[in-house]
Amino acid sequence: MKLLNFYASSGQKALGMVEGDRVIDLFAASGNKPEFASVGAWLRAGESAGKALGDLRERGAKHSLSFPALKHAPLIERDARVFCVGLNYADHAAENNLPPPSSPIFFSKLSAVVIPHLTPIPLPAASTQVDYEAEVAVMVGKRADRVDEATARSCIAGYSIMNDVTARDLQVKDKQWFRGKNCNGFGPLGPWLVTMDQIPDPRNLEVTLRVNGETRQHSNTRNLIFAPEALVSILSQTLALEPGDVISTGTPSGIGFHRKPQVFLRDGDSIEIEVSAIGILKNVMRRAQ
Repeated sequence: MKLLNFYASSGQKALGMVEGDRVIDLFAASGNKPEFASVGAWLRAGESAGKALGDLRERGAKHSLSFPALKHAPLIERDARVFCVGLNYADHAAENNLPPPSSPIFFSKLSAVVIPHLTPIPLPAASTQVDYEAEVAVMVGKRADRVDEATARSCIAGYSIMNDVTARDLQVKDKQWFRGKNCNGFGPLGPWLVTMDQIPDPRNLEVTLRVNGETRQHSNTRNLIFAPEALVSILSQTLALEPGDVISTGTPSGIGFHRKPQVFLRDGDSIEIEVSAIGILKNVMRRAQ
């Protein structure tokens, strides 16, 4: 299944299921039950809500909308946690002149900076070196507390796409990553959650990033140093993960900071991240007003 959040005509956020070029409003089909108000609410409701989707899909024909006309909403709840991973592709570690890490390097993005598919990314006035990072994102479906890798795999609800947008000059100036990773709008995530049953092999996903149609990054998740289930397991040893939390698995080589000459994002640039079996996340850069 492909599940997303969108804004209904009333302005209410709702859970939608993508069917071709249509989206079924599962919130309306359920009679506005709160467990179908969003992807996060559905995940937190547990197995009973999961089993109900089939019936809602059958009843949802009269509650469908055109996908192209959809107003997307952020894919996560405001109280969800977003964890990112640094240097998780060997080629990206190499372009940083660093050895592959012996354990994952985790850092956080605030949920407040997460924006949906097709929403403009603001260019902050404080930075002139805004960069892209194409990443496959894992969404947690069940609580993971000190789990092994086999159990961690069963705790993954599915996958999405994240652009870990970064202000490199702030990152260098501050000598740590928080501010450079957490400017307004620096967490595009979407366009939807693709459930595990639709991902035949998470370790064989093609990842491509294009800026204005030009390919800047291209790799495959087989090149990840730490697989998704390993990331879930390792992080869960010190922090219990909850349904709706996200782990963004890292970016491959090709970032603008390491191109020669360096290339950074500018007003009007269109960024597309395509991941096989998931889809395309698209956003446009806009100078912050």
